[in-house]
Amino acid sequence: MGLTIILGAGLSGLVAACELKKRGIPFLILEARPRIGGRIHTVLGAASGVPMEMGATWFGDKHVHLKGLLDEFGLAYFSQFVEGIALMESMSFAPPQKFEVPPNDEPYHRVQGGTQALAEALAEFAGREHIQLNTAVKAVRLEGGSLLLADQEGKTYSCRAAISTLPPRLLLKSVQFEPALPEALAQIMAQTHTWMGESVKFALEYARPFWREKGFSGAIFSQSGPATEVYDHTNAGGTAFALKGFLAGEVAVFRREERLDLLTRQLSRLLGPEVADYLSYSEGIWPHEPFTHTPYDGYILPHQNNGHPIFAKPILDGRFFLAGSETSPEFGGYMDGAVFSGRWAAGNAARLHGVR
Repeated sequence: MGLTIILGAGLSGLVAACELKKRGIPFLILEARPRIGGRIHTVLGAASGVPMEMGATWFGDKHVHLKGLLDEFGLAYFSQFVEGIALMESMSFAPPQKFEVPPNDEPYHRVQGGTQALAEALAEFAGREHIQLNTAVKAVRLEGGSLLLADQEGKTYSCRAAISTLPPRLLLKSVQFEPALPEALAQIMAQTHTWMGESVKFALEYARPFWREKGFSGAIFSQSGPATEVYDHTNAGGTAFALKGFLAGEVAVFRREERLDLLTRQLSRLLGPEVADYLSYSEGIWPHEPFTHTPYDGYILPHQNNGHPIFAKPILDGRFFLAGSETSPEFGGYMDGAVFSGRWAAGNAARLHGVR
């Protein structure tokens, strides 16, 4: 039947692997990182074990592909806590505006136990023996009726079909193709926004939710930073507590200690001195992730070219499929799009194997 190789063990890659397994098609996932999940990355608080998302976090009821997948694997989810006073900070030297967030007709949810629970469940189903970590594909060549892939060590892999789940711009910049990619495709790939690529995330773990005790929801929106957005990140059971959010992109060049100092000073001013009594601090600097982000040549709009129709056209004699969140025509640049895209790519690869 021949092998299908999947580039990347993120959400799209793992979904594609599970779909191929259901069809009885042999596959191998090659993942550049030493871990699975890609832009799903949950870390656990050092003291309480509270799940803190350094990557993909929220989804809504409209994200039916993702919700269906969670239901399929029996994974529970819960709505984001929003009760209480939210803060809007326009200037660091002026008091913040206080407001109540109205009930949301479309609440956003988080996966119980952390989004990583989904990646782990998918990997278990697919079979971890079919996932090879620390393997970055550097070249792809069409040779006869097969594809030959070479990794960073020069080792080659032969397959009938391949699915890339790398962000399109990263794929363009990090992998050599023979024959070369079509010019029209390469131009779109170069100008495609990478979901999460500019994000700088943080989480502070606490022994108690002091902000709730003061009537705050934990939600903060700031135009003067360094934290631009903050949210309550208490676990589903309400037994372990954290604040999680986004830092302004420019602080990515600072040292970790500098980011932490600026952050705690800002949040102490807004929520009180208890901010300094954190149990642990975690951060995810996605602009520094070489297997996610590669610098843009110019300004790229958020979600620019996500879901572009050109990504639906296989290349290299119809044997190489472009998948991943950015390529999805449905909710491109979100987890839901990653699920849709992984299933779509697996279905197309299966037909190449003569299986539906």
